[in-house]
Amino acid sequence: MSRTLILGGALSVLVVLAALTSFIWTPFEHTAMNIPAKLQTPNGTHWFGTDHFGRDMFSMIMVGARTSIAVAFVAVGIGIGLGVPLGLWAAARQGGWVDEVIMRGNDLIFAFPSLVIAILITAIFGAGAINAIIAIGIFNIPVFARVTRGGALPIWAREFILAARVAGKGAARISYEHVLPNIANLLIVQATIQFSLGILAEAALSYVGLGAQPPTPSWGRMLADAQTLVSIAPHMALVPGFAIILTVLGLNLLGDGLRDALDPKLRVAGV
Repeated sequence: MSRTLILGGALSVLVVLAALTSFIWTPFEHTAMNIPAKLQTPNGTHWFGTDHFGRDMFSMIMVGARTSIAVAFVAVGIGIGLGVPLGLWAAARQGGWVDEVIMRGNDLIFAFPSLVIAILITAIFGAGAINAIIAIGIFNIPVFARVTRGGALPIWAREFILAARVAGKGAARISYEHVLPNIANLLIVQATIQFSLGILAEAALSYVGLGAQPPTPSWGRMLADAQTLVSIAPHMALVPGFAIILTVLGLNLLGDGLRDALDPKLRVAGV
């Protein structure tokens, strides 16, 4: 097992454990305000300090992890649930009108900056975690469709696919039974990448006020709250900033480690 996979897995597990623990325990109630204790630097009572309302930053980071993971997880699920079948369908109909329609639809979505369109969607339909999930999930669909199609096309040229056709299996059954298992490693790695991008997108939407709404903590909104107080309370920006950095770094390292572990071409000595 590579050091990249171990480090990425450890960071990812740490964030997930913090999110799960927040359901049953946090050092303080994350919505409890204590004005006399506002803007405290990290200390023995408040491990990550307090914000401008006196709320405990460590408790908010734990609950914010829950918010970010939930949004990114569902958004990636939308991308996999819709993008993978579309990619398999396009690969099975390579060169036909179905393939052309799906790929040109993907190109149309890719033509626009994803974050800008996500902001537009949430601005039109309203701010909130649900609309943020939908906005982020929409742009995961063409990513998984393209990755699935690219990985499936070489599989369709293999001899065992021809044997399956001779046995009378249809395109849908071949895709499910033979193609999908052979590209699962690609999809797993891509899912970790999109998960990290989903967390960044959720933080960006929350930063501009279009993500999860108060009183639900969000790392992006914690950064927004800190932008005018950096000079007197830098920990308000550093704490959520490092939370985002470590989470995204962990997921990217996990993706790289999984790629090395799952790709047989890279499983050689010294790689």
